[in-house]
Amino acid sequence: MSKYTTGEIAKLCGVTVRTVQYYDTRGILIPSELSEGGRRLYSEDDLKRMKIICFLRELDLPIDAISQILKEEHPEKVISLLIEQQEKALSDEISDKEAKLEKLRELKNGLKSQAAFSFESIGDIAVFMEGKKKLKKMRWMMILTGIPVTALQWFSVIFWIVKGIWWPFIGWVLVAAVWGTLVSRYYFNHVKYICPECHEVFKPTLKEAFWANHTPTARKLTCTSCGHKGFCVEVWGGDDK
Repeated sequence: MSKYTTGEIAKLCGVTVRTVQYYDTRGILIPSELSEGGRRLYSEDDLKRMKIICFLRELDLPIDAISQILKEEHPEKVISLLIEQQEKALSDEISDKEAKLEKLRELKNGLKSQAAFSFESIGDIAVFMEGKKKLKKMRWMMILTGIPVTALQWFSVIFWIVKGIWWPFIGWVLVAAVWGTLVSRYYFNHVKYICPECHEVFKPTLKEAFWANHTPTARKLTCTSCGHKGFCVEVWGGDDK
């Protein structure tokens, strides 16, 4: 079985020799034996114990608390629980860092698309990023609810052609009209637009927004703040009371 000197166990655990000696004086890491010359020698079990002590110290547990844990009848249960908590804390931290990294990447890509860099442009991108996922979720909801309506359309058309019966098509027209009205109202009640001139976020009238020329992410509108007429970037606005 391997034996480790004070210097060797300190190096393996990433601590100083004085730290190992201090733990010895506190009675939480006593060497398994002494050499003929009086040098402390530590076993594999001592090394494992030292790594546990270092872990507990990283959790900011005081020496007295570590001593009490190690004296428990089943210290491994307490340590296992602490490890689980630390694992969860680190996972949450990683998720938080990844979310921030994604925002930075989106901001970086957004700035590349800006013709002229400005603090206003950063604000516009921040607003866009904030509701990007909510906009995507709402658009997918509209697509999914539209699938049955489209299926009904094809069924009514085929039924008309094959059977010569036209009333299912009239039924589809009524359903499509109701669905289109409800979805349009819901959609335009949950979005706003950023003016590229004054950078104000505004909500146009339903009529103007519905008939405006548009792209998947912008709509040609008249800003209610400065009067500019042109393509304005669509952002989430459904959280407003």
